[in-house]
Amino acid sequence: MIVDKFPDRVIEINQEQYLYFGGTAYLGLPTNKEFQELVIQNILNWGTTYGSSRTANIQLSAYDAGEVFLASHIGSEKTVTVSSGMLAGKLVIDLMKKQTDCFFHLNDTHNAIQTENSVPIFLNGNLNDRLLDSKPEKITILTDGVRSFETKPADLSFLEKISKSKEITLVIDESHSLGITGKNGSGIYSSIEFPVKRKIMVSSLGKAFGLTGGVIASDSEFIGKIKELETFTSAAGMNPAFVQTLSDAKEIYKIQHQKLKDNLSYIDSILIKNNNILFDKNYPLIYLLSNELVEKLKAEKIIIASFRYTKEAEPLNRIVITANHLKEDLDKLVNVFNHFNSRF
Repeated sequence: MIVDKFPDRVIEINQEQYLYFGGTAYLGLPTNKEFQELVIQNILNWGTTYGSSRTANIQLSAYDAGEVFLASHIGSEKTVTVSSGMLAGKLVIDLMKKQTDCFFHLNDTHNAIQTENSVPIFLNGNLNDRLLDSKPEKITILTDGVRSFETKPADLSFLEKISKSKEITLVIDESHSLGITGKNGSGIYSSIEFPVKRKIMVSSLGKAFGLTGGVIASDSEFIGKIKELETFTSAAGMNPAFVQTLSDAKEIYKIQHQKLKDNLSYIDSILIKNNNILFDKNYPLIYLLSNELVEKLKAEKIIIASFRYTKEAEPLNRIVITANHLKEDLDKLVNVFNHFNSRF
């Protein structure tokens, strides 16, 4: 389906209107007028792009403003922005390859933080024996903040069971939790208090935060090393108008995050819980476990997100709630759910 304008809460297909519950604009920012005005003003000041290295002799204050805001918001010592969440992940992996004896991953980790020769954390439901032995090693744990088909942050309690002989670095992709979970959408980085030497967060900013780019958050020493990588120094940075907007829009983020929370609480208050639907009132993705239900939604002119991560995979059917959805939108959606569920 091809549409001719940004797919917000309502989209038009073949001159017919449909409710839309897809995309990743969790805070509804791409069509938010106040947010758009900030972007426009910053483009007028910083131009449409700046294709120079971050290490050039001319430095732009926009990067300081945006990165200081992100560090404060996330709860890290330091952050650095890059042109995409994918690049953020790849930069971190490239650096960690130089200081890691073995990578371990939770299943279904996003491609941005995947690496060859990484081994599963769990085998047949049990913690990998290599994590329990007494061999001294530097290991890196790779995980998404909220994994695919999940509605709660990843359970990291297994970190406490890893052998004390292991020096642990935790890399967490928060593309679908930054801006959503935590106080004012701070994500889960600051709440992680397990015994690790270092924690590193990577995230896209093109989802909840509504701006094309990516961020890496960690301690000052690690961010300094990222900035020394050739891939970083030879690439242009994130659009400076967008980075400046990150700082300028901090109050808008709070308002939109509260709207999203209110929408999720409303759904929770009217939804009849059923095994066909995976929903948590603190998370804006609803997973549908019934193909019949997907067809019912289509019949009611409700379009959801449906795609394959790989050619071989089954379609991923999920509903995305945003801050822009109105109560009547949510009523129509939940009425389909409840009517369908009443048959069981």
